[in-house]
Amino acid sequence: MIRLFDTHAHFPVELGSLPEGVELTVMAVGGSPELNRAAIAANTGFVALGYDRDQIEVERAPIDYKNANAVGEIGLDYHYSPQTRLKQLALFEEQLELAQKLDKPVVIHTREADDDTLACLRHIPARGIIHSFTGSPGFGRKLLDLGFMVSFSGIVTFRAADNVRETAKVVPLERLLVETDSPYLAPVPLRGTPNVPANVYHTAKFLAELKGVEFADFAAITYQNALTTLCPA
Repeated sequence: MIRLFDTHAHFPVELGSLPEGVELTVMAVGGSPELNRAAIAANTGFVALGYDRDQIEVERAPIDYKNANAVGEIGLDYHYSPQTRLKQLALFEEQLELAQKLDKPVVIHTREADDDTLACLRHIPARGIIHSFTGSPGFGRKLLDLGFMVSFSGIVTFRAADNVRETAKVVPLERLLVETDSPYLAPVPLRGTPNVPANVYHTAKFLAELKGVEFADFAAITYQNALTTLCPA
């Protein structure tokens, strides 16, 4: 039996179908009041709860993290909202400090915010996952130096994502994770359709070939990486 771990899916979403002989574990990820509730209701066995960069103006009710595996998703995104940079930073730092207090890993979104992301993580040390990585190999190496796992979504299969593929080549297998970011970012050959967690199979197959690793070995290593990250001894 081959086991895959989709480390990032938003609910509600259908799980989808996998080839025979492949089983799936999924981490349900929050980021807003609605997504947090849906992640808990999904009852996948793994859950991340938190407030993302779009929640700067909403009422953020306290979250019960007792059964959460991670704080997330959290982070910075200057692609669409660079004008909210300072408020995003304040919320990101608040969530990092919370993760420190709870001694839980974080699930971080970072887009076009490399310098600020690195500065925050150096100021408020954390551990966990950089999800759906879209940056350069240089940025990836700096995140690895800070101890993070780097997770790749279906973006790595997109024609224009050479920078993401180059980063995937330099991330050691023992620091690499796979995700869907469902219901977004369906991988080739399903791009343009609603994404589901089972589609992590296509991204994992692509990455295994990119890394020159047998698929079964790649699946086993990345599955254990996820467990080690989310359930530290």
